[in-house]
Amino acid sequence: MRLNNAKRRMDLVLLPIVLLAAFLNGYGIWNDQYANSYYTTAVGSMLRNFHNFFYASLDSAGSVTVDKPPVVFWIQTAFAYVFGLHGWSVILPQALAGIGSVLLIYFMVKPTYGLAAARISALVMATVPVVAAVSRTNNIDSMLVFTLLLGSWFLFKGSKQGSTWRILVAFALIGLAFNMKMLQAYMILPAFYLFYLLAFNAKWRRKIILLIGSTAVLAAVSLSWAVTVDSIPTDERPYIGSSETNSVLELAFGYNGLSRLTGQQNRSANAGMPNVSDEGKARGNTTSQASGSDQSGGSSTSTGNASGSGGMGGMKGMTFPGGQMPNGGEMPNGRDFGGGGMGGMFGTGEKGPLRLFQTELSGQASWLLPTVLLGCIAIFAGLRRRNITDKHKEALFWLAWLLPVAAFFSVAGFFHQYYLIMLAPPVAALTGAGFATMWTAYRERNGWQAWLLPLSVLLTTIFGWYIMQVYNETIGAGWSISELTAGILITVILMVMLNRSHPWKQGLIIAGFMIMLIGPTYWAFTPITYGGNSMIPAAGPTGSNGMFDGMGMAMGDRQSDRNGGGVGMAQPNASNDTDTDQTFPSSDEADSNNTGMGTPPDSGGNMNGGGGMPTTGGRGGPGNLNEEVDTATLKYLREHNTGETYLFATTDYNQAAPYIIDENEAVITLGGFSGSDPVYTTEKLEQLVKSGQVKYFMVGGMGGRGGSSDIGDWIKEHGTEIPTSEWKTGTDSGSGFGGQTTLYEVK
Repeated sequence: MRLNNAKRRMDLVLLPIVLLAAFLNGYGIWNDQYANSYYTTAVGSMLRNFHNFFYASLDSAGSVTVDKPPVVFWIQTAFAYVFGLHGWSVILPQALAGIGSVLLIYFMVKPTYGLAAARISALVMATVPVVAAVSRTNNIDSMLVFTLLLGSWFLFKGSKQGSTWRILVAFALIGLAFNMKMLQAYMILPAFYLFYLLAFNAKWRRKIILLIGSTAVLAAVSLSWAVTVDSIPTDERPYIGSSETNSVLELAFGYNGLSRLTGQQNRSANAGMPNVSDEGKARGNTTSQASGSDQSGGSSTSTGNASGSGGMGGMKGMTFPGGQMPNGGEMPNGRDFGGGGMGGMFGTGEKGPLRLFQTELSGQASWLLPTVLLGCIAIFAGLRRRNITDKHKEALFWLAWLLPVAAFFSVAGFFHQYYLIMLAPPVAALTGAGFATMWTAYRERNGWQAWLLPLSVLLTTIFGWYIMQVYNETIGAGWSISELTAGILITVILMVMLNRSHPWKQGLIIAGFMIMLIGPTYWAFTPITYGGNSMIPAAGPTGSNGMFDGMGMAMGDRQSDRNGGGVGMAQPNASNDTDTDQTFPSSDEADSNNTGMGTPPDSGGNMNGGGGMPTTGGRGGPGNLNEEVDTATLKYLREHNTGETYLFATTDYNQAAPYIIDENEAVITLGGFSGSDPVYTTEKLEQLVKSGQVKYFMVGGMGGRGGSSDIGDWIKEHGTEIPTSEWKTGTDSGSGFGGQTTLYEVK
């Protein structure tokens, strides 16, 4: 009897939705060898010892951290410990988190709005394009959203039942989310506080006391790791990657906090930023170059060298015609990362109230916003001052999540497209709740409200056509025209059938909703069908996201092929979730240092010499480009190792990545992500060498990294350059994005 009841309670429609989410999040992740190599390298280092694990150290020596808190990397390290260190094993937690978010949305919407609304919300959550794009990478945001939804579920349960411990757990989970991506987790706090005050079932005295206690729990959990790390002497812990003052709190509230809104970064946060003036004159100096990782952050004490003569990386030979950026946009001289003539520095559109509807961002999470708007009108149409129902309260919660997040991204100066995953839960929940409410009004012929359903179908399909028609040359005009035509046809039929009864009426409503999902579902599949970028993920049928607004620049095929996608119109800044910015010398410098890539080709060429790049539309390029293990290099370093702890030290974490990930070798990165964090001084390097911990130093290479010219000069002064023919496969001056790499032996 109980088994039969359980079967009756089981929603069989939910199963295919979950399977769809699993496919979108997980199919092909086994082809991604390194995923976001910045984070995967950290996981490889964290597997070595507890010191590295606790701090989320980027390198084997535990000398510098990644630029985010460690919780997600702890989870990824646990998976890597069980399954081995692979791209898929560090992606798997995020793929599961994406599926978990679909289930949480379903179970949060169902009790109040009903089964149909829950199914719709779950399906929308599964097919929000940016959710699918991010959940198939090892970037943090999918796990962040799952944690925020889990906290929201506890908040809903606790408020309805008057449960103190559930409320405390809810706020503690927001604190846990802070230790995933810092202040981004706090974007939903307005929704938490509003819903708690409206919905918690208790007298006001108890309600206020519990609210104070919950806030204290939130603060304690949020700051636990940061305060612990900051209280440890700096010589006993790693440098805090991308921070200006070697402080987690400064990183949280500065670079990972207010700077996201203003777009203003500290000096070393600009390391690696393109430095091209409108006259095409060189402007490289120590104040305009520095680190870049979700990065555009580093240390104020680090120095850069525009010409690369004294620095540790330097990307040589890159020019733009007349010193002009693509699409008529000029690279800002200074520290402003937002707005501008390129549709935003990172392809995020122009600041303003309609930013989420612009071409650069609308394809990620905005498809169903017209339905959300009309659905909210339907939900609140019957609102009365003394008759605030659970439907109204929960709708206010989702609106209080949606509106501040949308407002932030409308004016923020420094973010990437995949951050818009924060919009997915409220969009999904309000779409389900609103569409179900409009459905009821339509079925009951409830006056003017009955017209909201056909109007939502019409406006949403028109908006979908607007998003898709930009890509007609890539995907064919049939998709956008078919959706628009079908949407108009269904709208007309729904309007005609409004005052009539017919057994097909419900089927027509379902068909109208499915037509609205054509666009977002197609976009959700694009990371699979067109290839994806694990560093800076985004959905869409081309790689025109990111910096330079779609300038086609192939940085090499190797990593994109491993990731199951071609090198499409990739963005030169794509180097990791950690919002990476590469160093591009000005045109004068490039002309005088033309040993590297030369003039960038348009979208039909590549930088590896001759030949056109693959036109599969995938998001390859520097975002997914990593060095590979050079067997000759590995053999030489192992054979000539005389007991040193570390195989080599490098100025570029990309060079260290394959040796840490694939070969489990111990490697030092001298300056964090960008090479410009002041992790080491010349005195420390000298001690490392004298103590027999390292003797080989690899300088230069892919990333165009900045770095301390003092350290670079010290290595060159005290080291002996090893002829390329002795340690490297081939005798070329470097491959792909990076230019020449030099190996020094320092004794």
